[in-house]
Amino acid sequence: MSAAESLSSVAAALASGAIEVIDLTAPLGPDTPVLHLPPEFGRNTPAFRMNEISAYDANGPWWAWGWMELGEHTGTHFDAPAHWISGRDRPDNTTDRLPARDFVAPVCVIDCSAEVAADPDFVLTAQGVRAWEAEHGEIPAGAWVFMRSDWYPRNASAETFLNGGHTPGPSVDCIRYLVEKNVIGWGNECVGTDAGMAHSFDPPFPAHHLLLEQGRYGLASLVNLDRLPPTGALVVAAPLKIVNGTGSPLRVIALAPRT
Repeated sequence: MSAAESLSSVAAALASGAIEVIDLTAPLGPDTPVLHLPPEFGRNTPAFRMNEISAYDANGPWWAWGWMELGEHTGTHFDAPAHWISGRDRPDNTTDRLPARDFVAPVCVIDCSAEVAADPDFVLTAQGVRAWEAEHGEIPAGAWVFMRSDWYPRNASAETFLNGGHTPGPSVDCIRYLVEKNVIGWGNECVGTDAGMAHSFDPPFPAHHLLLEQGRYGLASLVNLDRLPPTGALVVAAPLKIVNGTGSPLRVIALAPRT
């Protein structure tokens, strides 16, 4: 089958409903939970705010529009290598210079929901990834790896979503293992890509430090991972083309076979 025929086949499957389009993005608004840093670090990300320019009124009789205040890493968002000190010197490390081909990739979904239900501080290890591979096959180079925790319903409340810093994520050896496998990036359902206790790891915040150091990416505050199969889905995650951007809110979608 030629490339053109393959694309036509995908288009036909989308039209027939054989391929489902699944939204992996949390709503973005004034109630979107944002991470608050300790006081010694100074500034924090402000809450999302939409400012009105006009609403079919004297300021613009035929149109409605507004302007936004928000951080680059608010809501469902993309981490570019420039976001972390370990990736600051990489070439083409900001959102405006990343290759667009990286924004479409297959995804492997590791279900940790039972473990997280028992322990909100659950950390996925390399051993856990290998156990998943023994059941579902080897994680291919260039794939996203998403940690399904079923944490996303907590997004409706900042208190339960942030949970006092007790949130799940990956271990250091988990991220090292995925870097060795040359994945495109790592995704989490929590406010950031790392576990809430990752400040105590060595190195701290391994999903940020180790992945972005190697020019890989992160996705945070994902939703609906429980609707994805362990393998076989395709993710489209294209950040805004912000000049010198360290990250970006974005709409993440998955194409998955309808079950």
